[in-house]
This record gives sequence, structure tokens and C-alpha cells, in this order.
Amino acid sequence: MTKVKICGLSTEEAVARAVAEGADFIGFVFAESKRQVTLEQAHSLAKAIPASVKKVGVFVSPSLEEVQQAIEAVPLDMVQIHGSFAEEDFSSLSVPSIRAIQVHSDLADIQTQADYLLFDAPLAGSGQSFDWQALDTSQLTKPFFIAGGLHAQNVAQAIAQFQPYAVDVSSGVETDGQKDVDKISQFIKGAKNDIPATR
Repeated sequence: MTKVKICGLSTEEAVARAVAEGADFIGFVFAESKRQVTLEQAHSLAKAIPASVKKVGVFVSPSLEEVQQAIEAVPLDMVQIHGSFAEEDFSSLSVPSIRAIQVHSDLADIQTQADYLLFDAPLAGSGQSFDWQALDTSQLTKPFFIAGGLHAQNVAQAIAQFQPYAVDVSSGVETDGQKDVDKISQFIKGAKNDIPATR
């Protein structure tokens, strides 16, 4: 069954609902953003997350030191990197890594030392989808996440089209810029219940 990542969480209520409904990954955003949390906030929220649910730190063009500090402080189970990051530094990380890739029409051959790929809209966190027809995943050897403009009404379609390892949502489970626990529930149900398991 496709796994689900709920990203950009910053409240105990949202974390609790995501965990209760069966989220597989909880994402904490450390990059500058309206969803940004401090290491201290993430550490506090992480205490309520069981070991079966992976805690993912989301960074934009970080230094290796910044990522390593967060891994230890929260602690994190995985890291997700957007923007610039030296390829050789992926092998220095102590936890699995996700390389975020913005989908453009000229998406070239993807080479990365990260453990997972994540395909996102050109403007991450905007709630906008990328052109699904522009992404051919048939030759990929790494497990991948699909993100960008997903919500409860289209997540089953995205899973059917891409058969991803996981789907990732942030703005699609928000109302007026804040996490909406009912939308979190609906999204997870849409991802896990509305279609037969494909892998």
C-alpha cells in the first residue's frame, strides 16, 4: 500500500490526528516558510510520534552541519532536501535521505546519491500541481514520493497513475493556511482506502 507523508506540521493536534489516522511520515519544515518550526518545537512534537511513524526534516539548500544538527536534536528518522546540496554529502548522512526534484517539462536524467526521490511542483508548498504528463517514472530505480497540489479528491488518481512509494501533502490539508485535522483524515483515507494496494 502506498505510504502517506503529512508535511509542515507544527501543532500537537495535527500531529496526533495524522498519527491516529495512519500517516507513515510526519514532516517538519526547517526552511524559511510559514510552516517553519524550530528544532525545539520539532523535538517537543516528536515525543508524541511512535517509532512506527518516521519523522522527516525538510530543508532548502542547507549545510551538512545544519542537517546533522537537526537529525540529532529532534531526532529525525529521514531528511528531505530541496535546492542545492552537495551530492557527496548524502553519503555522510546518518539517516535515509529524500532528494526533492521540481518537475519541469525538460526534466533530465536524474542522478543522485539520495535514497528516495520526491517529485514536486515548480514552487514547493504552493498547493500547485505539476504537469503529471511531464513525469515518466517507468525507468526509475529508486522509490519515490509524489507531491505538489495533492488533496483528498485527487490523491487516489495520483496513486493510480504513478504507483509511487508514497504521497506527500502539505497545503492540501490546510484551511486558511492552517492544518485542518479533518482534511488530514480525509487525505489519508483517500490515499489508503479508496484504491486497492498496488505494491
